[in-house]
Amino acid sequence: TGALLHDIGKLAVPDHILSKPGPLSAAEIEKTKIHSSVGASILENVGFQYPVLPTIKYHHEFWDGAGYPDGLIGENIPLTARILAIADTYDTLRSPRPFRAAVPRDKAREHLLNRSGSQFDPNLVSVFLKKLSAFEAVVDANGLSYASTEADLHTSVRNPARNYVEQIKLANKEVFTLFELAREFGSSENLKELLTLFTLKIKELVPFDTCSVYLLDSSKRFANAIHVEGENSELLESRRIRVGEGATGMVLKKQQTLKNVNPDLDFSLSHLELIQQYSTMASLPLVSDGELIGAVSIYSHELSSYGDEHLRVLETVSLIAAESISKYQQHAEAKAHALTDPMTGLPNARSLQMQFDKEVGRASRSGTSFQVLVLDLDRFKAVNDTFGHKVGDTMLTEIGKVILGQLRDYDFLSRYGGDEFVALIPEAALEDVADLCGRIEKAVSDFHLPVDDDKFASVGVSLGAAGYPESGQTFDEMIVAADKAMYIRKSARKLNQAISRRSPTAPLSEMLGQISLDSVSGEDLVEMPSNEGFIVELDDSHIIASAAIN
Repeated sequence: TGALLHDIGKLAVPDHILSKPGPLSAAEIEKTKIHSSVGASILENVGFQYPVLPTIKYHHEFWDGAGYPDGLIGENIPLTARILAIADTYDTLRSPRPFRAAVPRDKAREHLLNRSGSQFDPNLVSVFLKKLSAFEAVVDANGLSYASTEADLHTSVRNPARNYVEQIKLANKEVFTLFELAREFGSSENLKELLTLFTLKIKELVPFDTCSVYLLDSSKRFANAIHVEGENSELLESRRIRVGEGATGMVLKKQQTLKNVNPDLDFSLSHLELIQQYSTMASLPLVSDGELIGAVSIYSHELSSYGDEHLRVLETVSLIAAESISKYQQHAEAKAHALTDPMTGLPNARSLQMQFDKEVGRASRSGTSFQVLVLDLDRFKAVNDTFGHKVGDTMLTEIGKVILGQLRDYDFLSRYGGDEFVALIPEAALEDVADLCGRIEKAVSDFHLPVDDDKFASVGVSLGAAGYPESGQTFDEMIVAADKAMYIRKSARKLNQAISRRSPTAPLSEMLGQISLDSVSGEDLVEMPSNEGFIVELDDSHIIASAAIN
């Protein structure tokens, strides 16, 4: 009786201490020590006719006096408490705990021997170890051997009709297993790893031939099969279902568990080849903090139906997994927001800096170069002034798509700020991006954003390129170099436009003669690109044009 009730005092110890998946602090250890005295107090009014209370109160006393609660020494410790201390320690070592796996038989015997004469009565340890094989034979004969927790849980699900002692044992082991699951789910490094672990743990506890995990997309109207385990996994991993369609769709719509419905309901609108492959299915919603995030569906062609115990275990495991999945999604969303421009959906300046560092590392390792392109929109202010900032915001988003359309899959484009974009072009020299710059300029110039029925907005773009490591070693140096090249190109275009407005057909010398400082705006004071062949200096800082004299 003392053995059955010896830990009843743990009702006074907080659950977070009892289930902690790691070493206890000194304060937590002291808190657990109250359980022996509390247990005796709980039972003192029962009126046992034999020494149950001393057994419970003193089963943590040490032979050398270092135990608790009263520091009794040697044979002053009640005999029943000394016996229980040895049996309880051996049983604890041989059973799994949230912070460790079960200890092998030889290690448990070694533990008792090492503490014989200090923690335990040496004579009782000797008797216990001599009789251990006989004790374990009786334990095995009663079906209480130290099997793995997962195997026992799986067996309990398949065959719940067991005696009450084993049911209590399995209930305790289930608690430890679920705490272990929570720890494993929480330590998963990415969503794929988490979902793989989730489906494997389900399979260890509940039989299935196929298990699909669906997560809602941002619209909350569709769910995608993010991970599928078992048969037909390749076929189903690309599946997308509408909320309300099929068995799983109804689970998502009503947020209620379905069991033992016809699996064909899930495949009648798609994947007709799976019709009549499965005999039964169960599906339940994945909910975290009251919010639906998806569903998990299991299918079997071996079982005729899933029982209540199957669903209970599945719901418990899914609840733990859902919390971890939700936390991962929140973390991923926060990380994406921190690295993404909310207007265009492109990477932001912080993300650009990180990618630049990666490209520097790659270029250094491979001895290659990469280009930094700075792209500045022309006439964008006019779009805002004419049509409003809402149209301007749309223009930025659409121009980002236009630029992306000219880049390679492994090139990197970010919105740097305002109407500026920055692109990183790996494994490219300056001459390699000349054609790219031309294509981007033409694509942007050709794009027209419809505004109302008969109006449209358009912009141009000026580009400047700088090569690593020739133009600079740091991010700031590269941006400055590319920005300077971009400004030269932009200014040259403005000068050309100013000259063309004066006299499109006049000789170049006449056009230059017609331009005065009063007729050229500050933005028109430019440096002509070198291939124009002329430069005219206005002062030390501005150049309009020049004709090279040979």
